[in-house]
Amino acid sequence: MIEIINLSKSFDGKIVLDNLNLKINKGETTVIIGRSGCGKSVLLKLIIGLLKPDYGEIIVDGKDIVRLKGKELDSIRMKFGMLFQNYALFDSLTVRENVGFFFYEHGYMDKEEIEKRVKECLNLVGLPGIEDLYPAQLSGGMKKRVALARAISMRPEIILYDEPTTGLDPITADSINNLIVELRDKLKVTGIAVTHDMKSAFKIGDRIAMLYKGKIIASGTPEEIRKSDDPIVKQFILGESQGVIPLEEGGR
Repeated sequence: MIEIINLSKSFDGKIVLDNLNLKINKGETTVIIGRSGCGKSVLLKLIIGLLKPDYGEIIVDGKDIVRLKGKELDSIRMKFGMLFQNYALFDSLTVRENVGFFFYEHGYMDKEEIEKRVKECLNLVGLPGIEDLYPAQLSGGMKKRVALARAISMRPEIILYDEPTTGLDPITADSINNLIVELRDKLKVTGIAVTHDMKSAFKIGDRIAMLYKGKIIASGTPEEIRKSDDPIVKQFILGESQGVIPLEEGGR
């Protein structure tokens, strides 16, 4: 579905991604792990075309999106849905207006069709009947689900998850993990998640890749990553402060 080839990105002379290579299989959820600030979110923004790399290729369905502009790039972006780390909901809009935002803005559907799509998406994330509430009336877990309902409203082929469980208590976080797995199975979408939450990574990932010093240093099934002999991988998944990764490791 997606192939990333020799991808590099720097900010103010500091290298964040350094000749990174990664393949994302269709219909699977690939989880990219790594310390806070190691460049995981930058990678997501590059994949969706919000940032341009210094060099390298990002092949989506056979097209290098790095070289695309205008309508061609917009056409590829329509394949994506994104769950932002901090929800990115509009406080002044109702849940209905947030989930159906794209359709209201661009007039692709009449109001009756939008209402039907909004209800469908809210049902899929387990939140029926909350269309008239505002984000301020929702818990953190509910906001995450509404944001996910918006992400799937365009019926994307690929969903990007930026730290999907950050800021949630363990029980709510587990419910979000379960929802991500359910949506993969029901909608047959390809997923890319970035996280430093290993419990989440092992639960939602079909494959896990570790980002360290700008490169993917390990990639495999959750079981393969769990049994890895690589000292950097072992230290990270065990959450130990003493080891080969210095405490100050991490950048953007």
